[in-house]
Amino acid sequence: MAKMKITREDALTFHLQPSPGKWEIQATVPMTTQRDLSLAYSPGVAIPCEEIAANPAAAYDYTNKGNLVAVISNGTAVLGLGNLGALGSKPVMEGKAVLFKRFADINSIDIELDTEDPDEFINAVRLMGPTFGGINLEDIKAPECFIIEQTLKEQMDIPVFHDDQHGTAVICAAGLLNALHLSGKKIEDVKIVLNGAGAAGIACLELLKTMGAQHNNCIMADTKGVIYQGRTEGMNQWKSAHAATTSARTLADAMVGADVFLGVSAKGAVTQDMVASMAPNPVIFAMANPDPEITPEEAHAVRADAIVATGRSDYPNQVNNVLGFPYLFRGALDIHARAINDDMKIACAEALAALAREDVPDEVALAYGIKLSFGRDYIIPTPFDPRLIHRIPVAVAQAGMKTGVARRPIVDMDAYEASLKSRMDPTASILRGLNARARANQSTVVFAEGDDPRVLRAAVLYQRSGMGKALVVGRDSDVREKLTAEGLADAVDELTIVNAANTAHLDTYKDFLYQRLQRKGFDAHDVHRLAARDRHVFAALMLAHGHADGMVTGATRKSAHVLKLINHVFDASPHDGAVGVTAVLNKGRIVLITDTLVHEWPDQNDLADIAERGASVARELGLEPRVAFLSFSTFGYPVSERAEKMHQAPKVLDERGVNFEYEGEMTVDVALNPQVQENYPFSRLTGPANVLVVPARHSASISVKLMQEMGGATVIGPILSGIGKPIQICSTVSTVNDILNMAVIAACKVG
Repeated sequence: MAKMKITREDALTFHLQPSPGKWEIQATVPMTTQRDLSLAYSPGVAIPCEEIAANPAAAYDYTNKGNLVAVISNGTAVLGLGNLGALGSKPVMEGKAVLFKRFADINSIDIELDTEDPDEFINAVRLMGPTFGGINLEDIKAPECFIIEQTLKEQMDIPVFHDDQHGTAVICAAGLLNALHLSGKKIEDVKIVLNGAGAAGIACLELLKTMGAQHNNCIMADTKGVIYQGRTEGMNQWKSAHAATTSARTLADAMVGADVFLGVSAKGAVTQDMVASMAPNPVIFAMANPDPEITPEEAHAVRADAIVATGRSDYPNQVNNVLGFPYLFRGALDIHARAINDDMKIACAEALAALAREDVPDEVALAYGIKLSFGRDYIIPTPFDPRLIHRIPVAVAQAGMKTGVARRPIVDMDAYEASLKSRMDPTASILRGLNARARANQSTVVFAEGDDPRVLRAAVLYQRSGMGKALVVGRDSDVREKLTAEGLADAVDELTIVNAANTAHLDTYKDFLYQRLQRKGFDAHDVHRLAARDRHVFAALMLAHGHADGMVTGATRKSAHVLKLINHVFDASPHDGAVGVTAVLNKGRIVLITDTLVHEWPDQNDLADIAERGASVARELGLEPRVAFLSFSTFGYPVSERAEKMHQAPKVLDERGVNFEYEGEMTVDVALNPQVQENYPFSRLTGPANVLVVPARHSASISVKLMQEMGGATVIGPILSGIGKPIQICSTVSTVNDILNMAVIAACKVG
């Protein structure tokens, strides 16, 4: 699979646009009328204030405390970059805050404290305690991080969690449980060598010892060698606690006969000779970032029986903290926990390990482009497994309740699990899955409009994201000039620019086009002009002849005009089975609206065809289709000639015996609102519809554009389905990201 390339310019642009930084604040209550303002602030706000003053636990009911975590740092150990200071750490802390939201629907705010004095830091965090439901400490150097965390845990009555220590330890423990299971070994018996005596290393060893590892079976090493009983050089109280009785003095000594190696140190710290000296079926967790202590290739070259994990996403078994901290805090917040204790961390690790041993859902396999099953290359769940959100917090919450740290225990665990499932935005996993499939496919996509800066940016991103090859239709000088103006001069040589002047296939294209158009009023001169001068036609001809795998166009011309040009090359008319399907993503929901492109006024048979194409696209996006035929009437009322075809279309599908849910005719609220659906218990839909078939192209266009302009929806499409080749047509208001999404869909051959 191709590696992703991220340039300095890409990273800076991502943080600059559409607005500086990575998150903003939105009100969750109406703020429009005078009454709203009076309730939100004075005088209405006085009443919850009095309630909380009388009963502090009421803060979880009347404020956002119960779903708010602070990500706090002083920037003394930022990623692998060292001491960048408080302000220099802010992009990382903002990033951590948005990960909380993305993976566990936890609101999070980043706070950077400008002090290296542990006492000042502790006091500042302690004083902010009433604001938050939990504190996530991040990127604070050792040994101060130990002092800060321990003191705050003692002084505060909310969870305080240093993720660099315990997050790594939890995921490491989860992976190790499964690696030992596969090796037929027990944690009480194995010899463990850990290299790197910083925050993460010490926390890993502490947690494993809590889980049963024996003190003298665990050898810790740092840059000065093994930490043994009696060593005085470079020691502190935290290292001393793990000093083993051993004759080993170097890492190489310690590795002889070791069952497990854990590395949180530096690139290249482990040699192949060290790996060769380990016990049978060795477990190697080389977690240094960005480059491991030893690569899986190097380890497997000398030990085919090794199970290897790293911190990197481009190798199997990634030890990734995002598998832990969001779900630990989710479970802790939901029981209004006073702390995150060892039992909760162990419960998290055991739940992660158990999840990896189960069958992997098809959607996860689809997202990663490979079939995953429990074994040496899959001992830890993937970060985008949709089961994480409703499995891990439940285990954490139960452990917290058993150990007495829950202020408000959960009574109905089944209902809690169901509520967790509803928290997650399904659109994120769908887009993630499409991106992974595109990377696996490595499709060559032709971008027809190389004179538009948005298209050029999208083409560059497509290629740099490791999706495949981007071809751009345009003139060399024009593309170079526009990319340079966009600050992407370095990308000019990355893209392949194609046009009629530099192709060897122009005569073939023209012959093909002439055969198609000679009886439609086009002579040889017309055909030459179309093939050689119209970029949409030229790109379509490339696709038709297998010189590209997919095509993206429409950013500069209206979709109806583009479709007319594409029809010169492909059969994409209503009677050819072509359908335009537009995906609308908004507030965690995705609906497909059809037909947004081809059929101007379909009859009931066309509508049935459209429903089938829409259901097919839904399945390719990872959705189980539920089709609703929309109208202004519901199940025959009010009676109208205009609604009749929508009433008849489901009957056409009845006769065809299709294998998806469908119902109609109905209004939009009946299709999408579960409460309104309850008024129609005879409906065949088992939940809100996700494929909406509308009466005509004008109603489709109005629906999509209204959602885009008034609702702020993300629009992907129209996806042109039913013509045998992936052609995706953007709208003229598409952003760079919209165009990239269309390229990804083309690469996945959706439709």
